[in-house]
Amino acid sequence: MAEPIVVPDLWSGRCQCGDHTYEASGIPDDPHLCSCEHCTRLSGAPAMAWVGFRRDALKWTGPAGEPTYFSTWPTLHRGSCSRCRTQLTSVADGSDMIMVTMFSLTRSGELAPVGHSYREAAAHWMSITLAPDPQRRT
Repeated sequence: MAEPIVVPDLWSGRCQCGDHTYEASGIPDDPHLCSCEHCTRLSGAPAMAWVGFRRDALKWTGPAGEPTYFSTWPTLHRGSCSRCRTQLTSVADGSDMIMVTMFSLTRSGELAPVGHSYREAAAHWMSITLAPDPQRRT
């Protein structure tokens, strides 16, 4: 039997220029790709990779504090660096979770997407193998 994966409790991340840095505690939730129109246009890529943390477990630690927010939907807000424009967060009104872009995390290589939102809207040439979801039993 394989050894269980141990996920450290503290994660850190930043934008490209380092003005916005953050720490998030807890186990990362719902690492996934998204190919919705908002994510593809914001990123200029066929998908964005997201992972969630409890909102109250994420602390902005860099000199610029919180990112600048832009509403991509009346109830959904995206946070980015006002200097280098790195996309950092997505948060929905009333949610206790905040999604961070997976590759803004320092240790992003330790995570793998378990789902793909708006997969039917993804580029037809995009082929993705998702990681098994440890929270779902088949």
